[in-house]
Amino acid sequence: MADEELRCPSCHERVSEADTRCPYCGAALDALPERPPPAAVRVEPPGGVRSTPLSREPAVAPDLARRFSKLQQWAEMVEPMGLTLPVLPRWAEEAARRSSDHDRWADVLAGVERLAQNQILLSLEEWQRDIKTRLTRLEAYAVDSRLERDQMDDALHFAKIGDISRALTAYQQVDRVISLKERHLDTAREDLESVVSLLRDMAAVGLKVSSDPNELGEELERELRSGRLASLKQQLRMLRTQAMEEVQRELPGFVTRYGDFLQEERMQGTPVETEIAELGRGARLFAQGHGEEALRRMRRLLQMHGATTFRPSRPPAARGAP
Repeated sequence: MADEELRCPSCHERVSEADTRCPYCGAALDALPERPPPAAVRVEPPGGVRSTPLSREPAVAPDLARRFSKLQQWAEMVEPMGLTLPVLPRWAEEAARRSSDHDRWADVLAGVERLAQNQILLSLEEWQRDIKTRLTRLEAYAVDSRLERDQMDDALHFAKIGDISRALTAYQQVDRVISLKERHLDTAREDLESVVSLLRDMAAVGLKVSSDPNELGEELERELRSGRLASLKQQLRMLRTQAMEEVQRELPGFVTRYGDFLQEERMQGTPVETEIAELGRGARLFAQGHGEEALRRMRRLLQMHGATTFRPSRPPAARGAP
């Protein structure tokens, strides 16, 4: 069958493989074309699963990718602490992700992690010293901080054993809660001082006050140090409302009396133009709705000018007057 398929390239007659020359035309048979190799048979993998060509790039190491993400998470969590952690440059990170030598890059990454852990631990130790001072201040005002002290110790413990994510989570929790408690305390302190200052200004210019401002301040201070912030804030709101109602009602009369006093002094030849101008500025502030600032200006004016000659209280009512 194979012999019948061979033909002479010159006369195209059939020849056999044993012939070196064509028996018909005598042509050399060395130039016989080689038969084409049999076609390759495509073999499908078992189960009907088609094979896919292998990528020329090595696969990204899952462990390295996870550790890079962990370092990025640490860097974001320590931003409130003002830290800048050591990291691999971008090109090194890409090289590590695509490298086939994962062990070498894992050693490099482990060194970066150790540096970051040491930096975080030192910062947490410094934060612990600062937070203890803040907790001592809160506890002086009867603010319970036992849970925050336990969580602070937990943060240091986690950092020392290398569990940085849990350490930073505990740090964030403690710092957030303490900041919130400090804000409530500072707000109460500012409100207390503002109300007492308002009552002192009122007493200085002769306006009616419910009680002595100094004694009231000491009472409110005891309330603040007892830790009852909610009731204290409610009491301060009530005191401020009552005081501002009194200012709105009585301060115009003070301005009138003081203005008459300054006019009399000017008629007697005393130069009081500066005091009259300051009194006018205070009156404008009052008319614009800034009662506290107006009252504060009146008190300063009275202290600088009329404290020894002007009586800020109301004149006594005439006999028989209602």
